Amino acid sequence: MHLSRKLLVLAAPAALLSLGGCATGFPAQVSRFQQMPVPSGQSFVIQAADARDRGGIEFGQYADLVRRHLVALGYSEAPSASAASLVVTLDYGVDHGREHLATRPLLGAWGFGAYHNPYRFGGYRGWGRASPAFYWGWNDPFAWNWGPSAVDVSTVYTSFLDLDIKRTADGKSLFEGTAKARSTTDRLQVLVPNLVEAMFTGFPGNSGETVRITVPPPPRQPR
Repeated sequence: MHLSRKLLVLAAPAALLSLGGCATGFPAQVSRFQQMPVPSGQSFVIQAADARDRGGIEFGQYADLVRRHLVALGYSEAPSASAASLVVTLDYGVDHGREHLATRPLLGAWGFGAYHNPYRFGGYRGWGRASPAFYWGWNDPFAWNWGPSAVDVSTVYTSFLDLDIKRTADGKSLFEGTAKARSTTDRLQVLVPNLVEAMFTGFPGNSGETVRITVPPPPRQPR
């Protein structure tokens, strides 16, 4: 899928952003087109869409997450690309972020935030803060506010994960999926595992459908 389409074609309706943290889970928007066969002994290999990732340790960790999901579904990992009946291509990234302005009521006033600034995308492969907050909403144009309020400013990043599956015998595309999310972190080691989990929730899904999926937060560790 072309990069501009991947990041700019947003099917979800505009919604108000929340400045809450990730305690309630990781919300993602997932689009899938598929003609996947029922698992019946098909084997697969996973390759990186970006040549710079091939053979990389970081990519290997994310590819292993995809491998585990496919094996759990009944597919098997092939020993080599020549022996595989399916080729799985994985791509992921995060933009440079944009400033997000949101108002909040003061002194117990009731109100809705003012949300501005459409996306401005830059490069990918960023690193950033350790405590993410995740958001719904895309290109929010609303500016509703009643009562006294204060303005909060944060940097919001948009991340994506692409998963494509083709049949090696004839190159036919069997699955094309994209998962997107917005957060206040650009750390791929936080974002990609959640995007993979969202992609495989209800996999392979209904072809042509875009759904909102919330990945539950990890269980709290006992103190």
